[in-house]
Amino acid sequence: MTPSASTGSGSARSLATAAYLGMWRDMTRAAATSDWELPALAHHATGEALSTISRGLYADHLNGLVTKGKPKESPMVTSVDPVGVPTTVMIADCGDSSHWLKYRKSTGKLADNDPGGRQAITAEVKRGSDGTWRVTRFAVEGVGTC
Repeated sequence: MTPSASTGSGSARSLATAAYLGMWRDMTRAAATSDWELPALAHHATGEALSTISRGLYADHLNGLVTKGKPKESPMVTSVDPVGVPTTVMIADCGDSSHWLKYRKSTGKLADNDPGGRQAITAEVKRGSDGTWRVTRFAVEGVGTC
């Protein structure tokens, strides 16, 4: 689905959710090699969200880590604003990182001391002036928060 400037809360919910899921797909792809400069990261994330992703991937790169597998998302829209023609959508998720873990690039051995698990995630997704929906910020809580 191509993000657009479609109006109405149903369309906004759908487009924002697609952007949120796209952000995680892009991040999963980049995390496999800790590529903090992957251009695709900006397709579904911007601002603080993009900065958070890039910094985390850069830190993994410096520490010789890659992330294998993929997270599982279960996003739900919690609010749209303004109601008539939304430009901001808030999403809550209980993501599962059990099958998305960090490994040492040099040895291929598991680097995570934590086996992953369910984590509360909140995200703000906004429609830009070009009509494209992107995640502008998100927060991932600790394992066991949902």
